[in-house]
Parts: sequence; structure tokens; C-alpha cells
Amino acid sequence: MKLPILSGEELAKILIKSRGYAVRSRKGSHISLIHQNLPPITIPLHRELKKGLLRHIIKLVGLSDSEIR
Repeated sequence: MKLPILSGEELAKILIKSRGYAVRSRKGSHISLIHQNLPPITIPLHRELKKGLLRHIIKLVGLSDSEIR
């Protein structure tokens, strides 16, 4: 799977919309998201997320290709 280039803000919006995450806090350059059944996630609000971090978060929450495009 070829990963798209996403910002931290874009990824947070995808997780909130498609997986039902809620914003716990936003401090400095990071946003913390919580979910009732999935693990909590902290995302750096950078213009471009590194591929390894993006792949790790996608694997944690089980996002599909169509959800991140």
C-alpha cells in the first residue's frame, strides 16, 4: 500500500470522522485523541507525518485504504 502524504491535522480529522475518536487535549504541537474501545493516540501536528508513524497509527486503529484517501 502506497501511503498518502498527510498532515497531523488531516489524520486527526480522519480518525474523528471514521473511527469516532474524540479530542482529549491539544497542547503545543500535539493533539491527543481518545476512544472508548481503541487505544488513545497522540498525533504531532506537523505539515507532513513521517511514513513510519502514519503506518503505525493506521495499523493500530485498522484504517483501510479508502478511509485515508
